[in-house]
Amino acid sequence: MRPPRFWHSADGKPGWQARLLSPLGALYAAGTRWRLAKGPGYRAGCPVICIGNINAGGTGKTPTAIACAQILTAAGLKVAIVSRGYGGSMTGPVRVAEDRHSAADVGDEPLLLAAFVPTWVAKDRASGVQAAEAWGADAILLDDGLQSPSVVKDASIVVVDAQRGFGNRQVIPAGPLREPVSVGMERADVLVSVGNATAQERFDRLWGDSVTVPRVKATLKPLPTGMAWEGLPVLAFAGIGHPEKFFATLRELGANLLRAEALSDHQPLTPALMARIEGEAKLLGAQMVTTEKDAVRLPDAFRQKVLTVPVRLAFEDPGPIVALFERVIPR
Repeated sequence: MRPPRFWHSADGKPGWQARLLSPLGALYAAGTRWRLAKGPGYRAGCPVICIGNINAGGTGKTPTAIACAQILTAAGLKVAIVSRGYGGSMTGPVRVAEDRHSAADVGDEPLLLAAFVPTWVAKDRASGVQAAEAWGADAILLDDGLQSPSVVKDASIVVVDAQRGFGNRQVIPAGPLREPVSVGMERADVLVSVGNATAQERFDRLWGDSVTVPRVKATLKPLPTGMAWEGLPVLAFAGIGHPEKFFATLRELGANLLRAEALSDHQPLTPALMARIEGEAKLLGAQMVTTEKDAVRLPDAFRQKVLTVPVRLAFEDPGPIVALFERVIPR
């Protein structure tokens, strides 16, 4: 399901549809406040750092979690990630094993995260944190959970898509927010805005006044794989928060994008769906291409037929994040 268009405002202000739905948004925000008031939750014996968002939908949490995990492991720390495993059937806590689990078991994002650091899936976040503690984690990254009271966070990093920002500044269903920006910022320590220079400038103009914590600008950059994308005819498909960003990346790489199919976030890539996409690709004479996150959901029969474009998050200046880690993680 794609978010309503009126959630994303050209001037960062609500239109008439959002104003009409704003009373329901106030109820949703009240529900979030009530849920948070139920805390405090479980306090771990090691620092827990939340990688969360104020917006619903894709903002770049997964690549941010990977980048943060790499900073911590480079510092010699044992790092674990705990995720609820959206879309997976396992309730956990279970440590994700790439050779045993599928996206249907644990969700697509945990499979991707597990390639970098030990990752646990648990519908009950507290039990997942306890499992990571028992493993011996020096620090735990909590994938999402900014609006959950189940685990006490020692710090929270909020991630936002720089181009979309905070949309029309309204709470679901009037807008894309899980809670008002000012409320979410009160529990944030650092804001990471993800996007190119143009998107960052737009964020500054429309939402810069909402940022009350140190901000780190970041960009998603394709990894050099030696693949000759220039002029390659492709059929691209993506079931991520904002598929158009992936399609734009392919164009920037020089690919000849003959068809771009936007799927729902986390949409199952069933054999029937993939057979249809493969048929269209053959008719177009195009190579099938998708994201890393989608690739882990591919049926086995299609894994060798679909190319992926791996991307990594690059911080413009990771200083505020490094300083945050040094403050909350004892050495």
